[in-house]
Amino acid sequence: MSLDKILSIGGKPGLFKLLTQTRAGFVAESLLDGKKITVGFKNNVSVLSEIAIYTLDAEIPLREVFLKIQEKENGEKTPVSHKDDKLKLEEYFFEILPNYDEDRVYASDIKKVIQWYNMLQEQGISDFEAKEEVKEEAKEEIKEEEKN
Repeated sequence: MSLDKILSIGGKPGLFKLLTQTRAGFVAESLLDGKKITVGFKNNVSVLSEIAIYTLDAEIPLREVFLKIQEKENGEKTPVSHKDDKLKLEEYFFEILPNYDEDRVYASDIKKVIQWYNMLQEQGISDFEAKEEVKEEAKEEIKEEEKN
């Protein structure tokens, strides 16, 4: 499952999987407990694939940050918890993204990124590649096979 179907809903703990759209909103399933909820269009909802982290140069998509964490941790959960103190979280995040903008990325943002990454790992969701990148890689593989 890609990050296009994973949601963060304001006021609700954890992450949710988008199941279906309705006339008044949509139905989502909690990744924490599997309960289904109906969410209206008035709720503050963020799709993880649309979230970015500020750096000193540009905005980095959340999926790229997840890929950096995944690479550093060899596909395992992070050694730091989202409940650790601010200094420990910032030190860890600096290892992952050394040029993140400390003025615009708050400790609460870092907590969410680490919590979400670990939650996705627990659920076996580890495909953080962009769909276009996956398609490009597949095209390149096909071209190489044709050459051989």
